[in-house]
Amino acid sequence: MTKKAERTTAYIIETVAPIFNKFGYVGTSMSDLTEATGLTKGAIYGNFENKEALALSAFEYNRNLLMDVIDEKLEIEGMALDKLFSLLHFYKQYDVFTLPLGGCPILNVGVDAQNNNNLLAAAVKETIKEIEGKMALVLENGVNQNEIHLPVPPLQFAKQLFTMIQGAVALSTMTRDRKYLINTLTYLEHLVQKEVKK
Repeated sequence: MTKKAERTTAYIIETVAPIFNKFGYVGTSMSDLTEATGLTKGAIYGNFENKEALALSAFEYNRNLLMDVIDEKLEIEGMALDKLFSLLHFYKQYDVFTLPLGGCPILNVGVDAQNNNNLLAAAVKETIKEIEGKMALVLENGVNQNEIHLPVPPLQFAKQLFTMIQGAVALSTMTRDRKYLINTLTYLEHLVQKEVKK
């Protein structure tokens, strides 16, 4: 692939990622994509095999933006608790972070793709597992370093924590009320402090 073709492909993905995320796989029309990119249908499909391949690339683009921030928050200097609080603090402002993305890619694509796109649904499921795994690793290291104690195994705790985070994301998205996010994350900070801190 030439440098120009690579730039065009990257431009298309970056431009259409928020559109797919906001309107879904079925809800995004070809005219939405040509209008946003300023390219013809032929030019878009010259870079992607089909709409499904483009939607998957768009999800992966948004997913990578999210994963980069999660990695950054979990890799800060300090103890396991510092890393957890860093992540929880990020999720308190999650709606602001996801605004340019067209909303939460995990929630939007996960729900939208459930019954109409197996590849996208599988990609979301893998992303969820990866985030839970990263959180579990921080927790496991914290337990091994004798920094924290957990009432359940690290992965189970990570799954429960992420379930509550995503629940807050879902309700704040559906109600357009960020208090669901802020109040839940404040509660989770309190819970972690109370249940996990040694």
